[in-house]
Amino acid sequence: MNIGIFGAGQMGGAMIKGWLHSGKIQPQEIFVKGGHSATAANLQKELSFHLVDSLKEFAACDVLVIAVGTTAVEPILHAIKEANFEKKLPIISIAAGVSLKEMQAIMGTDYPLAQAIPNTPVQIGKGLIAITYSEALQAKQQEVIDQCLYFLGDLLETPAEQLDIVSSVAGCGPAFVDIFMEAMADGAVLHGMSRKLAYEVIAKMMVGSASLALESGQHPGALKDGVTSPGGTTIRGVAALEKNGFRHAVISGVSGLVGE
Repeated sequence: MNIGIFGAGQMGGAMIKGWLHSGKIQPQEIFVKGGHSATAANLQKELSFHLVDSLKEFAACDVLVIAVGTTAVEPILHAIKEANFEKKLPIISIAAGVSLKEMQAIMGTDYPLAQAIPNTPVQIGKGLIAITYSEALQAKQQEVIDQCLYFLGDLLETPAEQLDIVSSVAGCGPAFVDIFMEAMADGAVLHGMSRKLAYEVIAKMMVGSASLALESGQHPGALKDGVTSPGGTTIRGVAALEKNGFRHAVISGVSGLVGE
């Protein structure tokens, strides 16, 4: 599969790394057009993908990914339209600020489009990617889009009206988790654990807890209850979190993602 991508910044670069990490996509199958900065060129030295100067070089691609800032999306769509490729290459935009309807206004309602919002774990194939498809997508075109993204993690088809909140939680949530991990490690270090061991223990604990929640299907409250024995250390820790507004802080953080 040949993948064309506009942008190799933080998220674009993470996707490129994820494709190569999968072993299913080779460097010669990735075509990247960067911006005015040297980000794409520097990453190319490390990963050996194709650097693209002209849109004509995207003609051999099976799918195009737009991984740039919001303001650059519309100019890129106009450029793709003007390039007039022999076939309509399915387009995936990962820019949260440009909706599917806005993309259709430029490309036409019959153009195969998708909007997807990945998170940074895509770089190791463990991402969560919320995606909305245009109605114009044919089965084979959607299959191409899905195959492209499956290499990066789990796809979650999401109604267009919920894409912002789903992508905000999935996309910004890793920062919340990282802060929690760092804070928990600080507490462990305060009581004598080495920093390296603290991060390893906490990361593995979180992976195991998340896996149990997914595989068991149990309510998070029930899983918590299974650990908090009467008068035990866990319930004392939970009480301390509640006393300091942990739950409210997390809810407020999620509200902050959507501008409330």
